[in-house]
Amino acid sequence: MNPFDPASALHTLAHEYQQRVEAIRRDLQRSHSPDFAEQAAQRQNDEVLQGLLQEAEAGLLAVRHALARLEEGRYGQCLGCGEPIQLARLQAMPAAELCLACATARD
Repeated sequence: MNPFDPASALHTLAHEYQQRVEAIRRDLQRSHSPDFAEQAAQRQNDEVLQGLLQEAEAGLLAVRHALARLEEGRYGQCLGCGEPIQLARLQAMPAAELCLACATARD
């Protein structure tokens, strides 16, 4: 098994989020049908796409913050309690800011 490489994981994740953001923006720029009923459905789809875009942009921002923490030597340190974030959590969620205990308490 390869050791966890946070820089690689974060860059891969950033690339995926960036591709998602670009694809959603392209979808939102498409023209709508002249048919009113069709337009209504397309506008509903646009609302869903806007939500997905916000999620993808938030994910991209979280990854950028994680990369900044990595550069500063603070990656893997919980922003809540200051304790190390568990490796398994970082492997599953490379941009995690909180340890499991702090994330659970926040919810």
